[in-house]
Amino acid sequence: MSYRLSAEHEELRRTVEDFARTEVAPVIGDFYERGAFPYDIVAKMGAMGLFGLPFPEEFGGMGGDYFALCLALEELARVDSSVAITLEAGVSLGAMPIYRFGSAEQKATWLPRLCSGTALGAFGLTEPGAGSDAGGTRTTAEVVGGEWVLNGTKSFITNSGTDITALVTVTAVTGRAPDGRPEISAILVPSGTPGFTLGQKYSKVGWNASDTNELVFDGCRVPESNLVGERGRGYAQFLRTLDEGRIAIAALSVGLAQGCVDESLRYAAEREAFGRPIGANQAIQFKIADMEVRAHTARLAYYDAAARMLAGEPFKKEAAIAKLVASNAAMDNARDATQVFGGYGFMNEFPVGRFYRDAKILEVGEGTSEVQRMLIARQLGLPA
Repeated sequence: MSYRLSAEHEELRRTVEDFARTEVAPVIGDFYERGAFPYDIVAKMGAMGLFGLPFPEEFGGMGGDYFALCLALEELARVDSSVAITLEAGVSLGAMPIYRFGSAEQKATWLPRLCSGTALGAFGLTEPGAGSDAGGTRTTAEVVGGEWVLNGTKSFITNSGTDITALVTVTAVTGRAPDGRPEISAILVPSGTPGFTLGQKYSKVGWNASDTNELVFDGCRVPESNLVGERGRGYAQFLRTLDEGRIAIAALSVGLAQGCVDESLRYAAEREAFGRPIGANQAIQFKIADMEVRAHTARLAYYDAAARMLAGEPFKKEAAIAKLVASNAAMDNARDATQVFGGYGFMNEFPVGRFYRDAKILEVGEGTSEVQRMLIARQLGLPA
């Protein structure tokens, strides 16, 4: 068993690392301050094939694997998480459900555009009163005259309101089981469909250069053939998507954690206090050492989960562990990095200020830390 990267994976990692340092780092601070979506950067990522990394060439993908996506996410997040989450959500939440569960026609229609990065997809699960609790879903869809008619609201949906957003896959209650439980299905809604509008644009603590919107469906009609996967299996399909996505979010978290180490090492060598670099002080050395330990440990966790997934082995517990450990590492490292920087760490012009603002959502998005602990406990055989 080896955690050394293959030649292909290492080449990809280096390519994305160089792209992040030369193309993203010099300009992303301005996008972040303005709350603007970085279309040019996304277009360059698309041209590099990053949005198609884990998809077959027949759909316009790169023919790689999910681990390749994770490596790209880690390197991007070492510089900026807004760009990284745009890629993660575009692949894991936008394109992957169609690839995993979509019909042949849906794949042929949508995947080439999504893989090229010329179009983005989104997934609408969370609602004002429902997230991890599927029973709280209030959005409905019923068949009328051969069409699905959707009504409801979705919250916190990434990549849903950009100029290149092409579709959102929506979970909705499409009926009731005999015991009264909701039958939840996934339905593909193209952007621009009448009755599908953007609600409020959120004022966020972090990820300020990514797109996040509320979605409103009011008598929105799409063809019955827009059902993604089996009727009544929408939530189960999304749980599968989340299992994979947790590995990707773990990789993104590791990138942020490692970025905190990178910036702290540079600053500790440059900043002087009491006549010498602050990196000569044991208090700073120990703080940075602990930061590196967290990043290294979290990286091993997501490598392990990804290896199990690619081998076709069960990986639900390992994905939850990776997401929990890595998001904790990101939050802890962001806090310590801002402490190393002192007052400058409180300034958004420095990357660590953005890292601090971006880190918290990693303990919440795609399953809170409490949900990860619940999943781990259940996988250990503890009662539900």
